[in-house]
Amino acid sequence: MSKARVYVTYPLGDNILALLREQCEVEMNPEERSLSTQELIGKARGFDAVLTVSAQVNEEVCRALAPGCKIFANYGVGYNNIDVEAASRHGIYVSNTPDVLTDATADFAFALLLSAARRVVECDSYVRAGKTNWGPMNLIGAQVSGKTIGILGGGRIGKAVAKRAQGFNMQILYTDQAPNPDFEAETGGIYADKNTVLRESDFVSVHVPLLPSTRHLIGAEELELMKPSAILINDSRGPVVDEQALVAALRGGVIAGAGLDVFEAEPELAPGLAELPNVVLAPHVGSSTTEARVAMGELCARNIFAVLGGGAPITCVNPEVGVKA
Repeated sequence: MSKARVYVTYPLGDNILALLREQCEVEMNPEERSLSTQELIGKARGFDAVLTVSAQVNEEVCRALAPGCKIFANYGVGYNNIDVEAASRHGIYVSNTPDVLTDATADFAFALLLSAARRVVECDSYVRAGKTNWGPMNLIGAQVSGKTIGILGGGRIGKAVAKRAQGFNMQILYTDQAPNPDFEAETGGIYADKNTVLRESDFVSVHVPLLPSTRHLIGAEELELMKPSAILINDSRGPVVDEQALVAALRGGVIAGAGLDVFEAEPELAPGLAELPNVVLAPHVGSSTTEARVAMGELCARNIFAVLGGGAPITCVNPEVGVKA
């Protein structure tokens, strides 16, 4: 009996491929780039499962790969790269990888916060340039301990960031669609509306999914509400922040700084962003730890195995597929 076939859209580690090959035949795009719609259709047609890494899965892809394809196993907690409604219409499951990357992403959010506050990138460049002015007024940054952090999004990652803020004796404000009793019990965070969080926080860290309601959640008006000394952190999804408005705010002193791991049109940056000294930039590496990457791959494999075995994914985004079946 022939094995089920899995297509992987982007190069992944040998450990993940070895796990998949225990039960499936595996082919992988060897190039470190996202495939176009037509490339994805041409390469993945006839496969039983597709492990998607940043691949854009639209209606055309879903229609072309159905009914053979049973699951798009997304390598990441966010799945805005997949048209879930289209997948459901064509009877294809979608899964993601929540929980396993929470700590890594929260760690990196705090790394961005500390780097932006204490001007770590500037300090590194300064020393490497051999500059000798190491006086007491050189490269002064913002203190983090004892300050107020505002968290937009009280889910898993937002809560994990708040727990890290506790170690810095920070006051914690948060906002979400509704108060989260678990968030408050575990972090001591205080619920407030978005505008209050923006006005009162020294640091604002964004942890919301990309939805129509969260696109440009932070724009020019929201940036104007923030303190001139405030620092904005985003390692959720790029389009949550209006990048052009942020460039203007950083350039004009509306806020003091920012730390970004995600961008509106990755890998492209808004004009002028890369030239600003008061922003720390990273290439979407929030979950890039060995532990998180291995766990993400294992969860993708387990989701694929579950569906190929006749069940639903463990971390299923569209359970209605199973109901229709």
